[in-house]
Amino acid sequence: MTVGAVAEPALRRGSDYAQLSRRVSAAGLMARRPGWYAAKAALTVGLFVAGWVVFALVGDSWWQLAVAVLLAVGSTQVAFLGHDAGHRQMFRGRRASEVAGLLAGNLAVGLSFGWWMDKHTRHHANPNHEDEDPDVGAGALVWTPEQARQTRGFGRWVAARQAYLFFPLLTLEGLALHVAGGQALLGRVAAPAAAGGTRRAYAVPIRHRWVEVLLLAVHVAGYLAAVFAVLSPLRALLFIAVHQGLWGVYMGCSFAPNHKGMAMPTAEDKLDFLRKQVLTSRNVRGGRFVDFALGGLNYQIEHHLFPSMPRANLRRAQPIVEAYCREQGIGYEQTGLVDSYRQALRHLHEASRPLRTE
Repeated sequence: MTVGAVAEPALRRGSDYAQLSRRVSAAGLMARRPGWYAAKAALTVGLFVAGWVVFALVGDSWWQLAVAVLLAVGSTQVAFLGHDAGHRQMFRGRRASEVAGLLAGNLAVGLSFGWWMDKHTRHHANPNHEDEDPDVGAGALVWTPEQARQTRGFGRWVAARQAYLFFPLLTLEGLALHVAGGQALLGRVAAPAAAGGTRRAYAVPIRHRWVEVLLLAVHVAGYLAAVFAVLSPLRALLFIAVHQGLWGVYMGCSFAPNHKGMAMPTAEDKLDFLRKQVLTSRNVRGGRFVDFALGGLNYQIEHHLFPSMPRANLRRAQPIVEAYCREQGIGYEQTGLVDSYRQALRHLHEASRPLRTE
């Protein structure tokens, strides 16, 4: 099941979401953009491959740390393509979407596409819901005071200072994504704990498990072979640390502005699809550069309302959605990039307050 299939409900004539959907469809914004994606994919993959060509040409040099920075950007941009494929923004059919996702995720980046699909589908279905959204389950960070109070051991020390440690911790996000995906392919993973409950293990439903294992093995073997064949052991380890660390930072900085600090519904909240998606999401202004840097995720409200909408159409959908929300009296949050991080960090600081006042 794709993310788009879960998050876009059957339209009920007369519902608020149905009326908005008709406006967006009438503007032609749900139509696929094959030409745009062909050019985008060619440019992104071309730059990614060029980065590795530069890596080979530079050889055993400290300049490779600069190449690692460029490849961290390239890896994230390829991951954005995998995200779009998972939402069927690139192709309408499942097979083509899965092939693109597997090539971008498992082979190019080293991230399990099937694991990510399961996790991301659950996020879209219940964004920012403490019991249902895996992105706000208790883990290295806590998102609610209740989660903070349940933290034990060294995690309490980290959680109490999480707003200050957020960006340094993102250097480990890339490693965490690799490990979580690998665990999902090879066995069972822990789901986020429900409020007041415990984490539970479950088998992630991955459609092409052994294909993913094979592609991931090819990625790991090829990546390590290339790095250690060109670089001395010390430089190789530093290259990997810079590349993977900055990839994690870039990925985390792309996701953090979207929901952190926004409403966190509970089981008692009875929100329709439109309000559930809009009130838990935040857009980030900034023009074409931010559109590129965040892979279109800066239009998070539009993306959550219409997950299968091609990335290139999100900018055009934004004023339609904002105007409609204003008509309905629904809060529509939009801010600048720096302020989005400020709001996210403030939320992290407030969530961990119980650990600083005990």
